[in-house]
Amino acid sequence: SAIIIAIQSVLKKHAREDTRIYLAGSPAVTHSLKASMMRDMRKFVILAVLTIAVFLFVMFRRVSGVLLPLVVVACSLLSTLGLMAFFGTPIKLPTQILPSFLLAVCVGASVHILAIFFHHFQATGNKEASIAYALGHSGLACVMTHITTAAGLLSFSTSRVAPIADIGLFASFGVMVALAYTLILLPALLGILPLKQHRLRTAGDEPTAMDKIMKWVARFSTQKPVYVLVVSFLIIAVSIPMIFRIRFGHDPLRWFPKGSPVRVATEQIDRKMRGTVNLEIVIDTGRENGLYDPLILKRLERAAAHIETLDYGEVFAGKAWSLVEILKEINQALNENQSVYYRIPQNRDVIAQEFLLFENSGSDDLEDMVDSQFSMARFTVKAPFTDALKYQRLMRDVDRYFDKTFPEVTLKITGMMPLLFKTLSNVVVSMAMSYGIAIVIITLLMILLIGRFRIGLLSMIPNITPILIMLGLMGALSFPMDAFTMMVGSIAIGLAVDDTIHFMHNFRRYYEEKGDPVWAVQETLHTTGRAMLVTTVVLSIGFFIFMFADMKNIFNFGFLTGITIIMALLSDYFIAPALMVLANKAVSDKQ
Repeated sequence: SAIIIAIQSVLKKHAREDTRIYLAGSPAVTHSLKASMMRDMRKFVILAVLTIAVFLFVMFRRVSGVLLPLVVVACSLLSTLGLMAFFGTPIKLPTQILPSFLLAVCVGASVHILAIFFHHFQATGNKEASIAYALGHSGLACVMTHITTAAGLLSFSTSRVAPIADIGLFASFGVMVALAYTLILLPALLGILPLKQHRLRTAGDEPTAMDKIMKWVARFSTQKPVYVLVVSFLIIAVSIPMIFRIRFGHDPLRWFPKGSPVRVATEQIDRKMRGTVNLEIVIDTGRENGLYDPLILKRLERAAAHIETLDYGEVFAGKAWSLVEILKEINQALNENQSVYYRIPQNRDVIAQEFLLFENSGSDDLEDMVDSQFSMARFTVKAPFTDALKYQRLMRDVDRYFDKTFPEVTLKITGMMPLLFKTLSNVVVSMAMSYGIAIVIITLLMILLIGRFRIGLLSMIPNITPILIMLGLMGALSFPMDAFTMMVGSIAIGLAVDDTIHFMHNFRRYYEEKGDPVWAVQETLHTTGRAMLVTTVVLSIGFFIFMFADMKNIFNFGFLTGITIIMALLSDYFIAPALMVLANKAVSDKQ
């Protein structure tokens, strides 16, 4: 970024109306991407916090109901960033979702505790007893939601891609420290702050809109459980084929709007000068002065001519060159600049002398192409900036050609092109493994929480459903699965599990009290269900705000996360109650 900013300041001094200067290439794209994402994320996280504050005030009708969850969020985020600073871990592009993720996790837990606390406080007027009741009612559920979320995230720490591993380590730490703030700092602040006891609603009062919603949801999900499950499985059945339409890819340039200066510049140079991304082949002969061999140089010349013919549509080898081009220019210059001498000398000694003359002339061009011992050289191929996955065929064909043409030398392929491709490949493999590990860990913890193996397995259905629907929606809308959109899954798993744990924990409490699953669902929705609705509305709107971003990846992130949050609530409002009514009917009848 420092280099790009310095170059931009130089270019401004030479700007003319009749001459347009384009600044492009991987460093320019990376700099612009970072700056744009930081600008968008900063702006929309602030807007999301303001939106959440408004909805919290609407729910609690208290300033304390707004400030306390935000204090927990702020402390958790500062602690997480402080730990990153302590270990010298920089903030990378994917780790910019940490504020959004911690915002979702911390606000949700705080709202559940505060909803129960204020309800009990209005009835009793006793703060200490209300704090104890709220922690007894929802404390264990909060502990389990944070443990499952942290365990799922920790599985990312094994990733071979540094930003994904960073998210796994530091997001899991943030989740656990948020739990500590929720269970220790939040009750302490409630105990210190002066709170007024609002009037408690009586049986004669008109039911609120939320009361009516909860009553309808409870009646529908418990009276028509088979219908609910059939419709749900039909939606899942439609989503699964869509999932197979998802294409993997990573094209940061297309995240920018079409008129963005860096995108215009890069596309212009790709079109006119055939490439801004490099593929580098390092050729190591293994012996000093091995590159004076005219046979090797001839093969490099033929390699350049062959590779420049490779064209796969969007991806093509725009230009290929090595020290051979420099040698031919030297040879031509030493022979009165006659074009017939633009060729490789046939004699090894002549090659050595021409290179020596060129070095003694004061030019340092050779330093970029060959080492000081003339044993190792680079061969550069330029290609357009596009989806990293589309580079695979070009890299494969180049690799095969060099393996076949240079059997006696050591070859290494590097450069921005394979770096982008291998990053995406490793992200896909790492995330697939991480999600698999996370689902297994969360399933075991759900079984442990509920205490029954069969019910614990059934409880994973409302956890997995919103993720399947989100993936199906990605396929239907042709959203690419790139290194950034894969991060939606970590938030999706965390939020889906959180709502399910709160529902299952409270359902079990009420079911054990009377043995009536229908009544248990009704009571769960009238208590925990309120907090689930508020957190879903608040967080989904907070993430939908990101859809106003200029960057396409931020738009996709906000849209997919918001939809997943809503799907998670609907799963726990309809699928979870239907499953519990059907799974516990025999126990209820017996009792």
